[in-house]
Amino acid sequence: MRPRLKDVAERAGVSIKTVSNVVNDYPHVSPETRARVEAAISELSYRPNLSARSLRAGRSGVVALAVPHLDNPYFAELATHVISAADQRGWTVLIDQTRGDRDKERLVVAGIRAHLIDGLLFSPLALTSRDLADRADRTPMVLLGERIGTGRSPYDHVGIDNVAAARAATLHLAGLGRTRIAALGAQRALSGATARLRLKGYKQALAQCGLREDPSLISYVPVWHRSGGAAAMAELLESRPDAVFCFNDALALGALRTLLSRGFRVPDDVMLMGFDDIEDGRFVTPTLSTVAPDKALIAESAVDLLAARLDGADVKPCEVRVPHHLTPRESTCS
Repeated sequence: MRPRLKDVAERAGVSIKTVSNVVNDYPHVSPETRARVEAAISELSYRPNLSARSLRAGRSGVVALAVPHLDNPYFAELATHVISAADQRGWTVLIDQTRGDRDKERLVVAGIRAHLIDGLLFSPLALTSRDLADRADRTPMVLLGERIGTGRSPYDHVGIDNVAAARAATLHLAGLGRTRIAALGAQRALSGATARLRLKGYKQALAQCGLREDPSLISYVPVWHRSGGAAAMAELLESRPDAVFCFNDALALGALRTLLSRGFRVPDDVMLMGFDDIEDGRFVTPTLSTVAPDKALIAESAVDLLAARLDGADVKPCEVRVPHHLTPRESTCS
């Protein structure tokens, strides 16, 4: 049978309350008593019943993570980090996929599964500030990705500075002597906020370096998948770029396939820069230079904010800006 709190108390010669204080890290326990209880816990291989603890607190111990595309490696890796961070708190994570569809995203924020979950981590693409203002569900929610609207958000938010990151990526290519730098991944859809910010950073870098902005070097794609990157790269070759900044790594992997199949040498003929630092980029040939957002810190920050809300924190909504760094590899550095 699974050892109980009572069994630990009997083994350590203390009360059940004392064992509970040790398990919950209550500070006012003598070092000697704490040592006896911890020894008993180890000997019996006792593990707290997190489900029972959650039920006593009026919680399910389940949170949800809603992302646009699970077949996008970035979101798959982010989900792994969220699950890891949530596991440290004894939470189970339900994963939902919206495909960036506004109706599906509105259902998510409306609380269609509110009876199942304690809180929601949500990375929307198509939601508007009005959708958030109209939200009636009171389930705690933390937003991931781009800010929605320009005013003060009523919800905690975790993201990165996409303008600065894209500017740094483009400056990296310009600093290596490239002058015909293409941008692959722009989007015309109203939901493409991330694409607009990365395009803005790209344009800022060109201006900073005194490079002329050439519309033929800006490639628009509907979705950031490998197939889109491959097709867009084939069209971009007509404009003869000597470097390409792809707005995510999946696009870059597709672009790389096109370049190599057409006989171009990477990075000698065309340098290639991605964004997201997905694992696949470390195992292609050449390895992919990229912008690396701290995905683990994004997940940990979001889980921490959600935990604070679940514990009743009554503070203004918090905005966390997570750092990023450039990771040059073989696709820009031979």
